[in-house]
Amino acid sequence: MIIFGTKGHLHQLAILTLVCVQCRNPSAHTLRKRVTRFTLFFVPLFPVSTKYLTQCTFCGAESKVSAEQAEQLQAQDAGGPGSGRPYGQPPQQPQQPYQR
Repeated sequence: MIIFGTKGHLHQLAILTLVCVQCRNPSAHTLRKRVTRFTLFFVPLFPVSTKYLTQCTFCGAESKVSAEQAEQLQAQDAGGPGSGRPYGQPPQQPQQPYQR
């Protein structure tokens, strides 16, 4: 008897502040990568599919994102080297003087 199937893994790539397409609220969104792997005798062997998703933390709506868009969103997160701020922190807006 051969036991085979698939198993999915979810990887959180970034947390971004975006406007939700469903609830129209500017809120935090998690960028996730869902990898489904073929398993043989409960041992994952190779990936069958890879999908990128964003999920709104306000309403819970999910939307699919292409691999290119996911790379751009990760670069937009800018928690990498040379950003001058901790990973996942939103960029600070410059202070503007008070005007009447």
